[in-house]
Order: sequence, then structure tokens, then C-alpha cells
Amino acid sequence: MSEHQTRGGVDRRGLLALGLAAPAALAAAGSPVQAAQPAPGLDRRRLGKLEVSGLGLGVQNMSRTYQTTIPYRPEMIDIIRKARDQGVTFFDAAEAYGPHEVERILGEGVAPFRDDVVIASKFGWNIDLETGVRGPGLNSRPEHIKLAVEGMLRRLRTDRIDLLYQHRVDPAVPIEDVAGAVKDLMAQGKVLHWGLCEMGPQTLRRAHAELPLAAVQNEYSMLWRGPEAWVLKACEELGIGLVCWSPLGVGFLNGAIDARTRYADGDIRKLEGRFAPEKLPANLALVALVKAWAQRKGCAPGQVALAWLRAQRPWVVPIPGTTQMAHMLQNVGAAGVAFTPAELSELKAAVAAIEVQGLRLPPAVLAYSEVEAPPKG
Repeated sequence: MSEHQTRGGVDRRGLLALGLAAPAALAAAGSPVQAAQPAPGLDRRRLGKLEVSGLGLGVQNMSRTYQTTIPYRPEMIDIIRKARDQGVTFFDAAEAYGPHEVERILGEGVAPFRDDVVIASKFGWNIDLETGVRGPGLNSRPEHIKLAVEGMLRRLRTDRIDLLYQHRVDPAVPIEDVAGAVKDLMAQGKVLHWGLCEMGPQTLRRAHAELPLAAVQNEYSMLWRGPEAWVLKACEELGIGLVCWSPLGVGFLNGAIDARTRYADGDIRKLEGRFAPEKLPANLALVALVKAWAQRKGCAPGQVALAWLRAQRPWVVPIPGTTQMAHMLQNVGAAGVAFTPAELSELKAAVAAIEVQGLRLPPAVLAYSEVEAPPKG
């Protein structure tokens, strides 16, 4: 039974949709969200009190790929709907993706089964609420957050956001004020749960004390293991789920990048130090590792990387993104890859022995992250 059905009511990715008074009352009562029954082999996991499929779908690139091409919209809709057929009930978007256009794609994609899925989206960049033009810096002023959510609701074709994240922490606005704005939106039934992205430990604790967080979203993969420094421990202590963006290292861990790869202008990977020609050869040791394990387990390299992440904790949920149907199906298949305790210990040790070289993001982007420093180099 869907969340809306348990509440007697209404309807829509990674984010919204439902009646007003009833959802507000349930959110206040802390009732868990009931997602649709996933397909066999795809488990369900909890992010705080929010229940989602054990692997989600990130739709960030469905309006423009890393290579700067524009995907064929009907194909993106098909991928979203096929993912649901495979048991995926957790879809992740943001107003910044597009900007705005990805939310429109997701809203159309999940419209036939909105009440059976969990939609997450994010606010926090300084984006014009009407035109979608991005201005400089961040904007988490409470009045802006509330208007940003109204735009999300329209684009996502829904009346609630299941999980609303602050995309980047805005140093100009106290996190308590941000939590207050989200609390008001919850009282109106427009937001059900909230989370933070790329925050520091003090921000996490202050935010959670003000309004309990369901999830935090950080980059986490074999290629960048920063959350192991403190995020995993803090989430376990506080009962918060961890959603992993870029769990395949922007294609690196499924073998899409090698020493000869070069990037188009506008592709963020062109600006990431870990993919620079002088750093890449050392980092390719990870690719060799996942390929060896893929052969050993009879699966694809990317499936090894996703299964490794899922094995870290039962409340860790990767959200790999793709614009190709075959890749989506392959990613979902990672739920069927399991490690014995001995295998997992061996794989963890092998991953930990590889020191990743180079910055994980361009310095200008890292400046907006409170998470501890990336690997040296």
C-alpha cells in the first residue's frame, strides 16, 4: 500500500506530492513512508523514517549529459518508468539540474505512479524562480526556500516533496532558519522529510537538533571515500540515512574512462583533478580492481562498485544516474551481487590500499562543500 493510500489520499521523483492537512499530521507524528513493493532482488531501506528502494535513480543528466549532449526526452521517460517496473521507488532530482528541466522530466515520468514512489529534490543555489537562470552563489533565505518549493511542486506535477535537501550549506543563513522554513513547509504538507548535502559535522548536528533529518547526501564511492572519515559514524549515531551521489565515480568505476579519455568543453570531469592525465594512471588501479572482482563474481564492474557501497551499512542507498536503458538495468542488477564476510573484508582492504590522487571536484565547486577535504594531490 502506498503512503498516500495509508493516509487515504492523493499523488508523484526523489521528492513530492499529497494532500495538505493529513500529510502534515503524519509528518508530525513521524509515520514512516510506505513505498511500493520493489521487484524481487531489490530490497527496501530506511532513511530515518522514510522507506525507499535499496537503490535509487539519479536523473541529473536527463536534460544534459556530462558530454553536453541533450538526451531524447521520450527515452528518459521510458528509463524512469522502466526503473519503476524493476522495483526502483526512489528518484533524485534538484532545481539546479537543468536548471528546472530535470524536475519537469521526472514529473512527467512518474506521473502514472506518483503515489508509489519517493521523490527527492534540492534547493540552495541562487536560481531565479521563474526563468531558472542561475546567479552567483547560494540562496537559502527562508522566503526563497518556500517559493522554490512552490516551483518544484509545479514542475514535478505533485503536491508534496517526499525528501527535500538543502543542496549546499549557505553560510549567510543560520541552519536553524533553514530548518524553520522546512518545518513550515512540513506543517503545510508540502514537504514530508528533509536532508542536507555536503554538510560539515557541526551543521549536521545543529540541523538535526532543530528538525530531525531523514538523510544526508554526499559523494561516496570507491573513488572518493570521504564519508568514511565521519559521516557514516554520525549517521549511525543519529539514525540518519546516507544517500550516495556519483556512486560510480561519474562513469569511472564501470570502465567508461581510461588513460586515453579526453573530455568535451563543459564536461565537469575535464576540471576534476582525479581525471587529469598525470593523476589518472594511478587511479586506474581502482578500475583494474573492480574488473578483477567482476570477473570473480560474474557481473559487471559497476555492479561490484554499487554492491560494495550497499554493503557498507543497511541504510546506505546509492543513486546512480544514467541516460541509457541498459545501464539502468545493469545498475539495478547490482542488488543481486552479494559478498561473503570474507570477500567483503578482502575487497574493503584492497580498496583502502589504493590512494586516490587529485581533487574530486573543481576547486570552485569544492568551495561550496563543508565535507572534509578530498584526497591529497
